[in-house]
Amino acid sequence: MSVDPNNPIPIYQQITDYIRRSIAAGVYRPGEMIPSLRVLALELTVNPNTVQRAFETLEREGLIHPRKGLGMFVTRHGATSAQSQSRTAVYETFVQGIRAGYDANMTTRRIRGVFEQAARDVATEVRSAK
Repeated sequence: MSVDPNNPIPIYQQITDYIRRSIAAGVYRPGEMIPSLRVLALELTVNPNTVQRAFETLEREGLIHPRKGLGMFVTRHGATSAQSQSRTAVYETFVQGIRAGYDANMTTRRIRGVFEQAARDVATEVRSAK
């Protein structure tokens, strides 16, 4: 994992999004410990308070919970919840893109074509990264 300080998305949110996606993808499974606050802060070279803020967000969302003296663990329903949140985020992003297309007087067919091209490009990118 890495954070991009030049990204307009706050660093704590980048960390939150990464861990949420990792839980949704099964990288971190229910009952498993996620990397500690200190480990992540050192690995990402960020202030521990930034990681703490990300953890607090994930805890409020019900994705992780603390075990006193042990660390943060994925909740029993963390994966299901993370997948649902990811689906919602993808849907909202698609809605924004479709609205932008209609605002630019694009047809539904043209918008669909742009989506399909983007899907192919990302699939190629993901395959080549493996």
